[in-house]
Amino acid sequence: MDIGFIGLGNMGKAIAANLIKGGHKLTVWNRSPAPAQELTKLGAAIAASPAEAFANEIVISMLADDKALRSSLIDNGVLAGARKDVLHINMATISVALAEELTELHAKLGQGYVAAPVFGRPDAAAAAKLNVVVAGPRRLVDRAQPLFDLVGQKTWRMGDEPHRANAAKLAGNFMIGAAIEAMAEATTLAAGYGVPAADLLDLLTNTLFAAPVYKGYGGMIAADRYEPAAFKLSLGLKDLRLALAAGDQANVPLPMASLVRDNLLAAVANGEGDLDFAALARVAQRQAGQRKA
Repeated sequence: MDIGFIGLGNMGKAIAANLIKGGHKLTVWNRSPAPAQELTKLGAAIAASPAEAFANEIVISMLADDKALRSSLIDNGVLAGARKDVLHINMATISVALAEELTELHAKLGQGYVAAPVFGRPDAAAAAKLNVVVAGPRRLVDRAQPLFDLVGQKTWRMGDEPHRANAAKLAGNFMIGAAIEAMAEATTLAAGYGVPAADLLDLLTNTLFAAPVYKGYGGMIAADRYEPAAFKLSLGLKDLRLALAAGDQANVPLPMASLVRDNLLAAVANGEGDLDFAALARVAQRQAGQRKA
């Protein structure tokens, strides 16, 4: 297939590389040129603009947030000027409200639209081991399925309304934040009695909480090592804000999400936004007097 790809951060670049390795011809665009130039070594062509990327039959976008997507594809008329038979696959984590807006806009323009956010960190993306969460009309998802097979270990279908995939992704990222918060508080409690975080998490992540999220983020908390960041804490804050906005929209109270959001905000205020999401643990440590501000 001829595919346009927009947004080449750590995740997008790895996904694009796997599509090229799978035999597809990619035309890529990124706001900063270096990642696009790296992909030319694998055979990608560089688009001069998002509009040029949308000249392809399928376009995948993996932009950082609502603002980046809106400025790159909507406000400048890229979608309005795109070909009518295009299938746009948005793999970014965006708000439910924007997902609904995009669905209506593509329908109005006569274009196909599928939401396909992913679970997995950059190493999983590079290894094509992502979990792809997909929603959209069945015929369009079926058309895109061979691409999902190249980048993920499993595709999880959430129905025919694209915003459902975004709601599921935000719910999942909220649970990740809650898990980190729980580990932060638990390890801080144990440390108050002389039990090292590494010892507690070695016990718990190999017994009661033997799951990837606990093991991965728990390992960073145990080592007090949050760089390099695979998923920045500031992006976790963005996603918790989106989860709370989705809760407001559906009249769903999320008191734990509010707590996690506030602690993430405290971490950002302490200059930790560029550290890994797991650095949320530092907030509980500061509150207990176990870490200096």
